[in-house]
Amino acid sequence: MTLSREIFRQYDVRGVVGRDLTADTAYALGRAYAAYLANQGASGPIAVGRDNRPSGGELRNALVRGLTESGLDVIDVGQVPTPLLYWSLNHLAVAGGIQVTGSHNPPEYNGFKLSLGTASIHGEEIQEIYRLAVAERFPSGKGSVRTQEIIDAYVDDIVARTGKLQRRLKVVVDCGNGVGALVAPKLFDHLDVEWTGLFCESDGTFPNHHPDPTVVENLQDLIKAVRSSGADLGVGFDGDADRIGVVDGEGTIVWGDHVLILYARDVLERTGPGQPIVFDVKCSQALPDEILKAKGVPVMWKTGHSLMKDKMHELHAPVGGEMSGHMFFTEGFYGHDDALYGAARLIRIVAASGKSLTGMLADVPKFVSTP
Repeated sequence: MTLSREIFRQYDVRGVVGRDLTADTAYALGRAYAAYLANQGASGPIAVGRDNRPSGGELRNALVRGLTESGLDVIDVGQVPTPLLYWSLNHLAVAGGIQVTGSHNPPEYNGFKLSLGTASIHGEEIQEIYRLAVAERFPSGKGSVRTQEIIDAYVDDIVARTGKLQRRLKVVVDCGNGVGALVAPKLFDHLDVEWTGLFCESDGTFPNHHPDPTVVENLQDLIKAVRSSGADLGVGFDGDADRIGVVDGEGTIVWGDHVLILYARDVLERTGPGQPIVFDVKCSQALPDEILKAKGVPVMWKTGHSLMKDKMHELHAPVGGEMSGHMFFTEGFYGHDDALYGAARLIRIVAASGKSLTGMLADVPKFVSTP
């Protein structure tokens, strides 16, 4: 079949629905993924999740048909944020997983994030799946599909990992109508915080603002709500809740490199000096300077969630992050990027500090950078 080469990218398969990404693409991807798995000598069921975009249902159905017609069993975890699909890879007996998601892109986009075991498939491996799809040499069989609800178990896990907060904070949470809206209210209800929600209705057309917390205009509602309510901080999530945006109690945006400073200081203080903290090339000089002050080892690396995860695994880094708001935790977590867990962890750190978020970062210089 004819497949758009352009949609097979460095970290995922992503394109405009109806133009270069269709149900036929999803079906071919399912079959090629099964062939890839067979070539890797991997076997077992596959976890499949999707975000809340209107095109997600059709793409999920075609993908699952491709997987099952290639002999793979599917565990459907339903509409969930991408980090919950990653979480399921650590909790379900599966050989890998696929999340149908357009991430932070506009509603007309969608795509697929692919995993083998608990590791993301990226780079040359995605190109190999493209070649397998074009060659159309697929295994055949008749796989089964069963559904598994994971949201409640995930929330319980995050709450247990966060533990009892040392003081009660007031927090504003902006879900941006992304699929994080299906999880965040349950999570923040179970954390001991006083929280207010913005756009916590799941709607993959994103009627209020685009769910990308790295863009200043998308944070304006959160900033206003934090200032008007006197909240301690605000957090926002992108469309599939794997990236976090943060606003302090004064309504000032705390960019990704400064958020990572807080995670790095915390982990180095609790678990010991000399550990590597991995960050991407877009972060400002403030971050490596503060990592050194906290007796850590700053490691600059390539942008891209798959590449960051690989580097952290190689170096046994406890935390890492990108300017874009992808935050990764291996200490106390599973090693993947998760904005919901990242928010809970940040709240724990601020609550334990006895200071305001503004105060915690008052000694960090603010460098100028281009958007």
